[in-house]
Amino acid sequence: MTDKDFEEPIDEVPGDSGSGAQASDPESQGDAAASAAGADGEAELTIEDILAAAQSDDAAAADAPADAGADADLLIDLKRLQAEYANYRRRTEEQREVEIERARGSIAKALLPVLDDFDRAEKHGDLVEGAPLAAMAEKLRGIVSRMGVERYGEAGEAFDPQQHEAIFQAPTPGTTTPTILEVVEIGYRLGSVELRPAKVVVAVPVE
Repeated sequence: MTDKDFEEPIDEVPGDSGSGAQASDPESQGDAAASAAGADGEAELTIEDILAAAQSDDAAAADAPADAGADADLLIDLKRLQAEYANYRRRTEEQREVEIERARGSIAKALLPVLDDFDRAEKHGDLVEGAPLAAMAEKLRGIVSRMGVERYGEAGEAFDPQQHEAIFQAPTPGTTTPTILEVVEIGYRLGSVELRPAKVVVAVPVE
């Protein structure tokens, strides 16, 4: 019988093969550690990640009413500004028209004495048709008319203290209401601007 027949088999210690595998395979341990570190890294979020993350449905729904309210406020402010601008333009245009009328009125008012002279000359028969003075009167009256100046105050019209200036009252039989008996000085107006009231003699009822 040889020596090999008396050699007893050596029992393997449980767990030794595993330990040896772990000890003999350092790369596997490195991979496991890297995987664990990667998992931990994914769990940690930075501020940039949080800000860049998309809103959840609940958060978006919570912000929606606030955005709608802000849009409504902006729309109201826009409409208010548009109304204020429209009113400003209207007031500016009205003021501009008034200033234009006043400027024209000041020019026309300076011409009234000349028009009065022509009226007196016409009453005395000095404005003969074809005469130079008559031609000058016609031209000046045409210019004033094109400027928008209106004459008013005629004998027989009802007396209006808002437009006429009574320089004398003459009790007249048969008169029931104050009436213009004679026009001493014709009145002029330019649009809403009163250049000069008409000076008149008023016929009044006899008491």
